[in-house]
This record gives sequence, structure tokens and C-alpha cells, in this order.
Amino acid sequence: MEFHYSRMRLPLSMLARRWAQPVVQPMVQPMARRCIGIETAKRNSRQKRTAIVTGSSRGIGEAIARRLAAEGYAVTINDIAANKAGAVRLAAELNETYGDGTSTGIIADVTSALEVKSMIEESVKQLGPLTAMVANAGIASVGAALDLSDEDVAQTMNVNFTGVWNCYTHAARQMITQGPVSEGSTGYKILGASSIAAYKPFPLLAHYCASKGAVRSLTQVFAIEMAQHKINVNCYAPGIVGTSMWDRIDETLGKMQGRQKGETVQKFVTELTAMGRVSVPEDVAKVVGGFLCGPDSEFVTGQNIVVDGGIVFS
Repeated sequence: MEFHYSRMRLPLSMLARRWAQPVVQPMVQPMARRCIGIETAKRNSRQKRTAIVTGSSRGIGEAIARRLAAEGYAVTINDIAANKAGAVRLAAELNETYGDGTSTGIIADVTSALEVKSMIEESVKQLGPLTAMVANAGIASVGAALDLSDEDVAQTMNVNFTGVWNCYTHAARQMITQGPVSEGSTGYKILGASSIAAYKPFPLLAHYCASKGAVRSLTQVFAIEMAQHKINVNCYAPGIVGTSMWDRIDETLGKMQGRQKGETVQKFVTELTAMGRVSVPEDVAKVVGGFLCGPDSEFVTGQNIVVDGGIVFS
């Protein structure tokens, strides 16, 4: 996807990052973040916490995994077989940055309860008892409700809802079996990927909206049931994010509605987003990895935290 401004042609992901970056010395901020992350990881090494992030070879999942590693978590990078190279690459990078044993890559399809259960068992074997599950994997396709096939709807619900269900239930069973977390640890956290589509209907995304609304409802009920086990359950609702998924949505909607590449997302941003820019994956990772998986969210459960720059006001 490209935006056209005079003679400049910028992809959405680059444009989003340019809008999001504060004015600082080019190399100071990344180096400072890396140093802070390494020191944080070292400080937390005595209180080992582990997390699984599904769909984390790229996009929002990758950003969450990176933030968790910087916060001192050992992180399992999960994705499907088609994205194995990205998962392996990210796990290797995190191990190089924060030390061996920081990360491992496990291929599993979240739509399979058996594969999710095996993934959790393998993660525990390699990294230690499970502290946080981030059910991030999701897909999006575009089509008018009357044009969608049964297969379109089933696939979206299988990944976006059943995948979250599998991760929630098997992670909770693992955490309950492990017993109370060690003193000084963050506590057990289960998180799922919802969306602003759980609040705001978008034409041509009926099945996607339904799947994300289901995640929101599941999270609320699951939070009530898991409270007795001292497990916090929340979900997060990204808005318009500069990722490949939104690139596909933009392109498909553009063709259907007669707009050029980039114009659909720009229309949404201009008309809907109070802060006037496309979100970047790190916006979501700050909330998920920095807050919801951290100690400051101890008394937060059953919530769908909106991270959209001002589209939905809940």
C-alpha cells in the first residue's frame, strides 16, 4: 500500500512509523530502549516469568514479544508453519540480545486444541512454568455479508475466536496445575486480541466484527471464572494499525469502493481517528507488554483495553 504526496511515495507501515516517532536524535532513542530493556531483563531474571505470544512472527504479535522480552519475560514465539522463518528469526534475535534461554520458536495452529496444548507443554519444558498467555493470532478477510461463503465465516471464527478459546482454556488449566505464582512474580495473565470492531461495525467486515465481539464477551466471562484462581483475563482492541493485515483490508476495500491504494486507510484515519495518525504495532505492545502483563495491572480484569488513538470512546 502506498500514499502519494507530491513526489513522495510512502508505504503505510513507513508512514505510520514516521507519524508516530517523536523528534529525537536518530540513534539515541533505539539504543536507550535496548539498554533499558536489557537492564530490566537482568533485574527480573530472579523472578522468571514466561509468556507465549501466538501469531508473533510479525506485526503486533512481534512487537508484543519484543516488549515482553525487554520487560524480563522469556517468550515463546508462535506462528503457523507458513511463517516459521519469521518465528525462528525473532527467537534467535531475542536470545542474542537478552541471553540464551530468553526465547524459543514453536510452530502450532491455534485452531487445533491439541496443537495448542502441545505448544504450552513444550514452552513449559523449554522456558519454565507459564506466566502469561497472549492469544494474539488473527486473520481478516473482506466481503459483503451476502457474498461471504460458509468457509469464509468458519475460517475467520476458527482463528479469531476458537483460537482464543483454545489458548485461554489450555493456558488456564496449565496455570491452575502449576499452583500459585512465586512470591514477587507478576501473577498469571491471560490476554486475547479483540478489536475496535468489537464496538464499531465496519461494512464488509461482518464476520470479523462478530469474531472480535465474541472475544470481548468470552474475556469478560472468563475473567469472572478465573478470578478465584488469581488469573487476570483481559483483551486489547487495536484500531487502524500499519500492518500487512490492514494493507490487505485497504487494498480489497479500495477495489470494492473505487479508491486507490492507501486512500481507504487514509479516509478512516482522517474521519475517525482523533489523534490523526495510523497506529504502529508498538502502540499496542506498550499497553499489552508494558501494562497488562506487568504488576501494575494486578486489579484489572475482564476489560477490553482500546488502543486506537481516539476512534472508539468506551
